[in-house]
This record gives sequence, C-alpha cells and structure tokens, in this order.
Amino acid sequence: MFDIRIFSRMPEEKRYENMAIMLKGMLQEEKDTLTQLCNASALINALLGRVNWCGFYLMKQEELVLGPFQGMPACTRIQVGKGVCGTAAKTRETMLIKNVHEFEGHIACDAATNSEIVLPIVKNGVVYGVLDIDSEELGRFTEIEKRSLEGCVELLNQYVDWEKLCR
Repeated sequence: MFDIRIFSRMPEEKRYENMAIMLKGMLQEEKDTLTQLCNASALINALLGRVNWCGFYLMKQEELVLGPFQGMPACTRIQVGKGVCGTAAKTRETMLIKNVHEFEGHIACDAATNSEIVLPIVKNGVVYGVLDIDSEELGRFTEIEKRSLEGCVELLNQYVDWEKLCR
C-alpha cells in the first residue's frame, strides 16, 4: 500500500532519493513496459508534488505521441522541434522552463500550466521520447528536480524496453 503522507515531512532531497529507490523497485519487479511507465508517472507525480501534469510522450514515426500520464487530457501528438517537449527531443537536453508563457512556441495543453520541465529519453543514441512535467506555479522546478529527474530517466533506461513502445 502506498501512503504519500510519510513523505510530507521529509526534506526535498531525501524525498527524491526515496523516489529513485521506489522507482527502481517498481521497474525491477515489472516487465510490462506500459505498466512500468504508468507506475513511473504516478510515483513521480505523487512524490514531486505541486505539479498538474506528469507523463510521457513516446517517439513513434518521427513524432512524439502521448503515453502514460497523470493529469488533465493532453495534446496527443507533438512534432519534434515544436514546443518544449519537441525541443527537448530535438536538442536531447533537459528543458527547465520557469515561465512557459515566455517560451516561444510553447504548446499549451492545460491553460493552468505556468512552468515545465521536460527530460529527453535517450538510450544508445536513440531518442525514445520525453518525460514531461508541468506545474501551475511559476518557477516551480529547480536544479534539484532536474538532477533527481535525470536520475529517474537513467533508471527508466536501465529497465524499460523502449523498443516495445516506440518507433
């Protein structure tokens, strides 16, 4: 059973360390790739806190297609190079956007979103998608989240068979 309350008094970095430990356990124990991503988005959404959307866009036929997520309905397809997600996929760099309204070409799926962090999922030189997380708060994401979430993407790359879901 999962009880989010045990994390409420934990310092931020300790909570993120626990998130990585739990994510690794979830990924190791499950071999179905879709189930892995569903639980990964749920765990990250719960432990990150103060987010209104958390999920994956997966590369299929050279565009990003909506994958497992937590939050309001979202854009279903994003072209590589477009918006924050498409830019992260194209540049292969984490995009930490403190104010999405100042990002030229931002694609607004949820009008409540004000900040965003998008992490490219790259394994063996191949872009398989992105992990996209939005918040209603301006400046919500910091270097602490960036490092922690990049660690989560590394764990995903160890245990998820991206070839089953992408391309």
